[in-house]
Amino acid sequence: MQIGSYKLINNLVLAPMAGVTDRPFRQLCKEQGAGMAISEMVSSNSLLWGSAKTLRRANHQGETEPTSVQIAGADPLMMAEAARYNVDNGAQIIDINMGCPAKKVCNVMAGSALLQHEDLVKRILHGVVSAVDIPVTLKIRTGWDKDHRNGIAIARIAEDAGIQALAVHGRTRACGYTGHAEYDTISAIKRAVKIPVIANGDICTPEHAKFVLDYTGADGVMIGRAAQGRPWLFRIIDHYLKTGELLPDPPVSEIREIMLSHLFRLYEFYGSDTGVFMARKHISWYSKGQPGGAAFRHEVNKLETIDRQLAVTRDFFDQLETQMEMAA
Repeated sequence: MQIGSYKLINNLVLAPMAGVTDRPFRQLCKEQGAGMAISEMVSSNSLLWGSAKTLRRANHQGETEPTSVQIAGADPLMMAEAARYNVDNGAQIIDINMGCPAKKVCNVMAGSALLQHEDLVKRILHGVVSAVDIPVTLKIRTGWDKDHRNGIAIARIAEDAGIQALAVHGRTRACGYTGHAEYDTISAIKRAVKIPVIANGDICTPEHAKFVLDYTGADGVMIGRAAQGRPWLFRIIDHYLKTGELLPDPPVSEIREIMLSHLFRLYEFYGSDTGVFMARKHISWYSKGQPGGAAFRHEVNKLETIDRQLAVTRDFFDQLETQMEMAA
């Protein structure tokens, strides 16, 4: 898949997720087969750019190209300024958030709330595209609610504005994350525009990724929550799409090594205190579905130092590996 001058290694994209797709996780998912990974949402409010949180979100040191940064806001001039700011700080692709359904985002008329106002969408997209000389992409939902699925109209506005690729989550803003994603609207959007369209929503297995690609005609798929605790999902999907062969999840020994590598990156990136806190949710995701996982998560979520977090986590996965060997 091609986005501007960037030819991706495949058509699998890590979705932007607040509090999840930081630099350590983006880089890990790229190593595990993602063709592109989009950053956490960065506010267009310049008053926040000096905060530690925003500075971390704008940190791409050592990240595999291309680096894609998502910006959010409702003011065309502020969004253009935010795009320029992030380009100056290393962004190679700017992604615009018009898909987030969170109330705190929509209440300030950002995210998917913008889908109600097509003229404002047009002004934001034209403003951002004209502000930078790198590719600009857009993430949307199918519409505001089931009675107002205007994804096709938004897609045409995006194409006219010079947007280089469009990701579409198969739910409306009103749906949040409930129910099931629908792909008919994504299929209709793909037929309506010539730019690359990336399908998003409920894609959590190789078989379903292939189904969505075939059903919608989309150029790629975007994977979000399914990659939490399973970053290797990208290489499993990539292998299946290329060969038709379904690979198993990695053995516990490999999961342990992937997870520990991830934890060390988090500690280095955030420092000891915040690193331990940020690692808790990832450890929980890695242990999901494993025997004794609930008791392990209860224990590890109370630990406050790197040494204790690592010791308890290593011990749990070592025991898992022993159990698997004895059962084999």
